[in-house]
Amino acid sequence: MRTLVTGHDGYIGSVLVPLLRAAGHDVTGLDISLYADGVLGPIPPAVPALRVDLRDVEPEHLRGYDAVVHLAALCNDPIGNLNPDLTYDINHRSTVRLAKAAKEAGVGTFLFSSSCSLYGAGLDDRPLDEEAGFAPVTPYGESKILSEQDLAGLADDDFSPVYLRNATAYGFSPRLRGDLVVNDLTAHALLTGEVRLLSDGTAWRPLVHVEDISAAFLALLEAPRDVVHNRAYNIGQTSENYLIRDVAEIVRDVVTGSTVTFAGGASADSRNYRVSCDRIAAEVPGFRPAWTVRKGVEQLVEEYGRHGLTIEQFTGEGHQRLKKIRALLAAGRIDEQLRWTS
Repeated sequence: MRTLVTGHDGYIGSVLVPLLRAAGHDVTGLDISLYADGVLGPIPPAVPALRVDLRDVEPEHLRGYDAVVHLAALCNDPIGNLNPDLTYDINHRSTVRLAKAAKEAGVGTFLFSSSCSLYGAGLDDRPLDEEAGFAPVTPYGESKILSEQDLAGLADDDFSPVYLRNATAYGFSPRLRGDLVVNDLTAHALLTGEVRLLSDGTAWRPLVHVEDISAAFLALLEAPRDVVHNRAYNIGQTSENYLIRDVAEIVRDVVTGSTVTFAGGASADSRNYRVSCDRIAAEVPGFRPAWTVRKGVEQLVEEYGRHGLTIEQFTGEGHQRLKKIRALLAAGRIDEQLRWTS
């Protein structure tokens, strides 16, 4: 397929694009590249790309594509809380704008990178499936719900949206995110000797490796339309739901000599949910996740060491999304609407 990937210069995109190309797909990117210089290790070969803000996409940008894979977004809760309306503008309204432009341009498939964070404070005792109710606790989570609902309204015989509700990501990417819990705990364990918990560790969270997220996008891109049309899928494995304190213990076990510590004032995290990933396992046999958290921690330790990561690098603006945004704002390189000034 001729495929446009938004956010191709990001954490997931830097893993997904090479996978799509290796599978024979013709890939173009679309990104304003706020985080493109946050590199650890060699980056994948460049692909043709449009430097267009999501808020400015028009149908002519999308003509000739078979599919859009939509990753681009303000990507975590702290950034969402910095300016909630901007989160709704970019994550929700611009997603709908992109989808309408794609539909007008004749694009048949639209894969949306949603999130299990829309389950929010999931209080059920069992893992939540895709029919569970939503209980978002952040603008980020709510923006994903609104996007899914509006995309569903565009679905018809010519336009097929699919919603990938990714579990919390982790794992090595050339454009590393340090603000993800497994990546963060592993880096601090390796570089400071402390598995540093910012909460009390009692919250449940589903976790999925960035390579498995990428594999899910590829499998759903190639899946039969009549199976996946207008369907939501929790992305991960049902067996990969963890208490955060158990993740910390895995990291401690892998990183010899490290100890678990708690930040001052650590309290319960309101984001607390487990999910079932049985639907994608049953309906999309092309998706076979390969990673566990323990394997992912081992990979991160190896890659952090291979590329000489320091704690100053890891905690700096290169790998911390909110710090990067604040640094760009302070330098006047972007304005308050997160648009480049030059």
